[in-house]
Amino acid sequence: MENNYSYTEFLKAVGKNSSTMHAEKLLNEIYMDLFLNHIHREQTKKRLLEMIDASLDNRDVSAFERYTDELLKLEMVN
Repeated sequence: MENNYSYTEFLKAVGKNSSTMHAEKLLNEIYMDLFLNHIHREQTKKRLLEMIDASLDNRDVSAFERYTDELLKLEMVN
């Protein structure tokens, strides 16, 4: 899901094809990818927080540790 776009790659793509339409299309792809990635992370974070709450309610230490580790890894990526 995640594409790694760089400013240099963008400039190369625009330079090869001086078409404004091509540049706009590439920018739209980048923005859409960033948006979808953000939404996915937020949904994953919300799900993990709910599972952490449930593990606390159930006094399930191993589940709590597993979900908090996943949440920490998710937060480190940001």
